[in-house]
Amino acid sequence: MTLQQFFTAVPKAAVAFSGGTDSALLLWAAKQYGCDLRAYYVKTAFQPDFELADARRLAEQLSVPMTVVEMDILSVPEAAANGPRRCYYCKRALFGRLRQAAAADGFSVLLDGTNASDDAGDRPGMVALRELEVRSPLRECGISKAEVRRMSRQAGLFTWDKPAYACLATRVPTGTAITADALHRVEQAETALTALGFSDFRVRLLDGCARIQMTEDQLPRALDCRGQILKALEPLFPAVLLDLAARQPSR
Repeated sequence: MTLQQFFTAVPKAAVAFSGGTDSALLLWAAKQYGCDLRAYYVKTAFQPDFELADARRLAEQLSVPMTVVEMDILSVPEAAANGPRRCYYCKRALFGRLRQAAAADGFSVLLDGTNASDDAGDRPGMVALRELEVRSPLRECGISKAEVRRMSRQAGLFTWDKPAYACLATRVPTGTAITADALHRVEQAETALTALGFSDFRVRLLDGCARIQMTEDQLPRALDCRGQILKALEPLFPAVLLDLAARQPSR
């Protein structure tokens, strides 16, 4: 099945839109193939501001209406507790809220950007999507991550080479309760590093300290910029650490 065939069979749908590479291609394809659609972005403390900015930019470029749904994800006890099944409870809450918003606007079908390279298995988040009957056209059409990037580039989407980005909750070690303050400090730190010209990195919490993970090609520059990094991050954390085990580049 192709995406064109999918949207011929599904002529009206709501798209869960994160502003990332996968959901961007999905939104483009839905628009390209004549689907009556609306994008829905859920804004929580787990999503940094730049993701919403990217989502708004692309929705505007594609002339697709977008609704921003605000949600207090930390009010979901199982999500805030950050146990091993956090992702299940988070996805269940977020997509449940998105489905409500979409249904209120007359959409009975909700789509997400899971692609064929994503390991579905019994991953907690995937289980939640199946339970809520969220459909994943990229996965159903056998479109891999590499194909998503290739097709996005051909379509002229600025997201084609955007690094994969996991939500801010992943910066907090499993088993450590997530607080709004911790998420805010991590987002500030990652924003500061981006402003210094770094990309495809993570700032993770380690006993309350910042543990910076860089790809191997960026490690020398991180050492050269040590003073600037410390100036930006020391006000946020009691200690700033650079992980010398290189981070694998995002695909």
